[in-house]
Amino acid sequence: MRVFVTGCAGFIGSHLVERLLADGHEVAGFDDLSTGRQRFLAGALDRPGFTLTVGELRNTDAVARALDGCDMVFHLAANADVRHGLADPRRDLERNTLATFALLEVMRTRGVRRIAFTSSGAVYGDAPAVPTPEDAPFPVQSSLYGASKLAAEALLGAYCAGYGFQAWALRLVSVLGERYSHGHVFDFVQKLRADAAEIEVLGNGRQRKSYLYVGDCVEALVTAARGDGAGLTVLNVGTDDDCTVDESLGWICEALGARPQRRYRGGDRGWPGDSPHVRLDSTRLRALGWKPRVGIRDAVGRTVEYLRANPWLLERGAR
Repeated sequence: MRVFVTGCAGFIGSHLVERLLADGHEVAGFDDLSTGRQRFLAGALDRPGFTLTVGELRNTDAVARALDGCDMVFHLAANADVRHGLADPRRDLERNTLATFALLEVMRTRGVRRIAFTSSGAVYGDAPAVPTPEDAPFPVQSSLYGASKLAAEALLGAYCAGYGFQAWALRLVSVLGERYSHGHVFDFVQKLRADAAEIEVLGNGRQRKSYLYVGDCVEALVTAARGDGAGLTVLNVGTDDDCTVDESLGWICEALGARPQRRYRGGDRGWPGDSPHVRLDSTRLRALGWKPRVGIRDAVGRTVEYLRANPWLLERGAR
């Protein structure tokens, strides 16, 4: 099978590329390298079954050329910076929703009808039930990122109904692991490198979050895409446990041998749109044979070790 992967040079996308190649598939990768890093693809670039196109998804001619001959799409390209969405409101709309629409249109005209999409648990906002199932009632959206992902899911559903697409929307919790380049573990490690005596914590430290190891995330994507049927299938992807921000910071400090004074900023959430408690019910996905292999504490530890071994990634503006 020939597979098209958007966001192929990103944190999750580069791991997915390696897995697909190992499984014997040909992979056409597509990335604008705005946040992805070509060095993440070092193990794939010399493989005969891999091609890389550098471009923007809204450049439909470039996408059409790269998509030619593909049977399946994994759509991972997105703006994943949840916290700073309010500073640039157009960014989530353009890079998440409109880019997805552009991709779907190229798929429609080229006759490619299968797509797995990395959505987010952020679509649940302040969920009324935790762990949160896929059929939970939607609250008012609390982040532009979550709203843009939910809008993209709606487009997937409409293309399934109108054009016979088969789609999977995987609502992920935050993902950790090797090549991780943004998020709370990254921020804490970066801050502790600059000053191990004191650290700022957004919120009160008691926010509870669930995290997923990148290898388990890739396995979820591959498992979902093996499914049959028609229409849009929505699947939560997460672990059965969670931890507080304070607990996670404690594990990071232990790994780094740091004992900083903690300074808390804000109330029960780190920023506008940050949900105080995130944990998803992944029963549907587990019924397909998937289950996470790596626990949260181990995932945090592996992430810290990777960042320690790759300090270049922590440099501001690092490519």
